[in-house]
Amino acid sequence: MAPMTSPTGIDLGGDPKRLRRERVVRGAFWGAALFSVLLSALIILSLAEEAWRFMSTVEWSALWSIGWFPRRGLFDLRTIIVATLLVAGIAMLVAAPLGLGAAVYLSEYASPRMRRVLKPVLEILAGIPSVVLGYFALTWISPNLIQPIFDSDIFNVLSAGIGVGILTTPLVASVAEDSLRAVPHALREASYGLGARKSATVRKVVLPAAVSGIMAAMILGVSRAIGETMVVAMAAGATGGGLLTLNPIEPGITMTAAMASLAIGTDQVAGAGNAFQSLFFVGLLLFAMTLLLNIVSDRFVQRVREKY
Repeated sequence: MAPMTSPTGIDLGGDPKRLRRERVVRGAFWGAALFSVLLSALIILSLAEEAWRFMSTVEWSALWSIGWFPRRGLFDLRTIIVATLLVAGIAMLVAAPLGLGAAVYLSEYASPRMRRVLKPVLEILAGIPSVVLGYFALTWISPNLIQPIFDSDIFNVLSAGIGVGILTTPLVASVAEDSLRAVPHALREASYGLGARKSATVRKVVLPAAVSGIMAAMILGVSRAIGETMVVAMAAGATGGGLLTLNPIEPGITMTAAMASLAIGTDQVAGAGNAFQSLFFVGLLLFAMTLLLNIVSDRFVQRVREKY
């Protein structure tokens, strides 16, 4: 290919060494993107292979039984799906108001000095290991908040949901705050110029303008709550299996907790008929749920997104 030149005869093609470096960097980034796609495909294929083996050998009546007891051949999907949705719902009842409130305060009300103090605190809270919050839910939330009010067992879905909500709050707050701060200051100034107070400006101007980012934060929070394992495995109580229940003050077992409890002791899992394959089936079902959630949320965010 002939080098590009200007009408005055100046070479516009650039330095050959720099162009080679650009090609190398572009190839490295392309390889990284391709590797992530291939890795995702391999994960899906590994799940699908064992999940299909499970679906082709299990009795379909076992998928609609009294509860989730995989070592007894009972794989009631309602039990783990209902418990998962209960935990995620309770978690978002905690994380949505706390996270959004923290985001609004940091973005609109906090002074720069206060923001420099509170922002790292939120990040530290996000870095707390989930096993620590699991112990917190088991040894403080349940005996001090749940049992005195409901007279329940120390293991219950409600305490696990509150623990997951605390774990999810920093994620919701961080993403929502970024979306609020991305709203142009010209919108705020226009509202103030019309005589609106700060609270009215936040409610009627800033929040509607940032609704797409706020919804993205909520969807991320739901996905995080659905995928949480250690908190529910420790605080919900039903580790070896569980019965179908809609009562949040009773023990329950979520999809992730079912996988974690069943995977403990590989020899026992492998020797329990379809129990080992059920791990992959639940994992594939969980993947499909989160994928569907992300697709729906992306469609919604694209529809309500405001461009400035």
